[in-house]
Amino acid sequence: MGSHHRLVKTRLTVVVLLLGLFALSQVWAGLADVLRVEIRPSAQPGHYHIDVTVRHADEGWRHYANRWEIIGPDDEILATRVLAHPHVHEQPFTRSLANVKIPYEFTWIKVRAHDLVHGYGGREVTLSVPRP
Repeated sequence: MGSHHRLVKTRLTVVVLLLGLFALSQVWAGLADVLRVEIRPSAQPGHYHIDVTVRHADEGWRHYANRWEIIGPDDEILATRVLAHPHVHEQPFTRSLANVKIPYEFTWIKVRAHDLVHGYGGREVTLSVPRP
């Protein structure tokens, strides 16, 4: 094999290794986990104030936890809190959503988080809906 072919093969190997490292870096950030949920009734009957603590190894604008959702027992999304920016230096972080309407017949809800690369799949929290 000539020196030109060795050089091309070496460059190709370096490119493949770099692509592999990039792919692994996307996996290392992991899934977005819901760590804690606090729910309390709002002034308006049937509505609640919800605080959610999320952990995710945000890496920047291409890979961060971008929302969390409140899901009813029928798998319907009751509310979504959009997270408008990465929280690279604030982990875990807590964000709130006010005046979430939860039907009276729902005795429990589930909260899940989403990230731009992996979607759903991290830790979810299921909790009872407090009734005044």
